Amino acid sequence: MKILFTKTSIKREVSRKIGSDFSCDFVDVIGIRHYQITPFDLKNKSLIFTSVNGVKSFFENGFKPDENFAHTEHYNKVYAVGLKTKKELRKNGFGTFKVAKHASELSDFIIENGVHEKFLHFCGNLALDVLNKRLPLQNIWYKKVPIYETTLLYPKIEGKYDAVCFFSPSGVRSFAKFNSLDGFKIFSIGETTENELKKFTKNKIITSKESNLDDLLKLIIDK
Repeated sequence: MKILFTKTSIKREVSRKIGSDFSCDFVDVIGIRHYQITPFDLKNKSLIFTSVNGVKSFFENGFKPDENFAHTEHYNKVYAVGLKTKKELRKNGFGTFKVAKHASELSDFIIENGVHEKFLHFCGNLALDVLNKRLPLQNIWYKKVPIYETTLLYPKIEGKYDAVCFFSPSGVRSFAKFNSLDGFKIFSIGETTENELKKFTKNKIITSKESNLDDLLKLIIDK
C-alpha cells in the first residue's frame, strides 16, 4: 500500500515504526510562523495548550508560568490536548493538571470541574472554536491568545496513493483545495480532524481513538 502523510516532521518516526510493507511519501500542507509577543502576567490564570506549536511559541516568548501549588496562591493550572502537547510541556519542565484527547473532551472536563477558574488558551490563529463557543455559555472566563500563525500551503498532489493520513483540520482544508479525497483510504489523527474530513468526502474515515501517531500507525498496519 502506498500512503501519503500530510506532515513531513513525522517521517523518521513513521519510517521506523511502519516497516517495509508500505511505501510512504510525506508532504507539508500547512506552514507555521511563531509570533513575537511581550510576556504578560499569568497570575491566577489556568493555561490551555492544544498543540505543540502553542507550547513552543509560549516558551520562546519568555512566559514563565508558576505551577507550584504549595508555595503560592497565584499558581497556574496547565491543561493540554494530546500526548504530544503534554510531552512538549514536559520538555520545558512543566506537568499537566489535565490531558484530554481532543478539545471537546477538555471542554466537558472544564465545565464539570473548572467553573471558577479563568482560562488563557495559547493557540494558533486558525484554532477551532470548540472551547470559546462552549465555555462562555457556562459563564466560564476564557480568552484566546493567538501565539502562532498557521498558513495553508494548498499543495497539488501528482502521485497516486492508496491512502492519505491527516493530522489537523487546517491540513484537511489545505489538501482539499486542489485535491480530491475520492478513491483513497482516509486516516485521521482524531475526532476534530475527522469532522473536518466529513465536509469534503463521504468515504469511510479511519480515526485514531487515542488521537496520537502510534495508535494511527497501528490502524494503518491493521488495515
